[in-house]
Amino acid sequence: MSFPTTTAGLRLAAFVAVPVLALTVACGDDTTGTRSHDAVADAPSPKTEPSGPEAAPGTPSAKPAGKSAYYDAQVAFVQCMRAEGGYKDFPDPKLSGHLDWEKVNEIGSQPGRNDGIKAGKDNVCVDELQAAMAVEPKRDQQKSYESMLAHAQCMRDNGISRFTNPVMSGGNAVPGGDPNPASPVYDPDSPAYKEARAACKSKLLDGLDGMQ
Repeated sequence: MSFPTTTAGLRLAAFVAVPVLALTVACGDDTTGTRSHDAVADAPSPKTEPSGPEAAPGTPSAKPAGKSAYYDAQVAFVQCMRAEGGYKDFPDPKLSGHLDWEKVNEIGSQPGRNDGIKAGKDNVCVDELQAAMAVEPKRDQQKSYESMLAHAQCMRDNGISRFTNPVMSGGNAVPGGDPNPASPVYDPDSPAYKEARAACKSKLLDGLDGMQ
């Protein structure tokens, strides 16, 4: 199965094959021990839902005028995650169509709530996830690389000394992060990591905040 050549597509392809996906690389301070941390991805073809006063509780807010198929797809993914995936508090996508990674990661960091955060319980929302991947707008990969590079440098400057740089591979920007994702050396919930993330948040372009 082929996937879009976006940064998100590179990180998400492994999920569809396994099916387990880690979009955020575990990071933290060397003194905080080891711990992995996953994030979510994107989603599907639109499912029409009522909006306004008639809208059911938990339904994402109505699509802003002129928004793209990508926004529709993400709304459908969010609806699936709330209705079937076991995450009634899954956040609305941003107006850009990208997921709100900060809120998603916060939910996934809660005890017992990380296993299904990628595509719902038993991967019930994987179809919606793939549908969103298929319509995600293409990025300027050079700009993505430069954004993640600035973020990686900022993380190191703020105490996360082993945070790795992104790389360009086949014309695509591949995120950096923990030097050993298979056996993470950083704890993303440590105070040092959270402080660094807060300090460096502005370095990442919209939609990249959950990638590195």
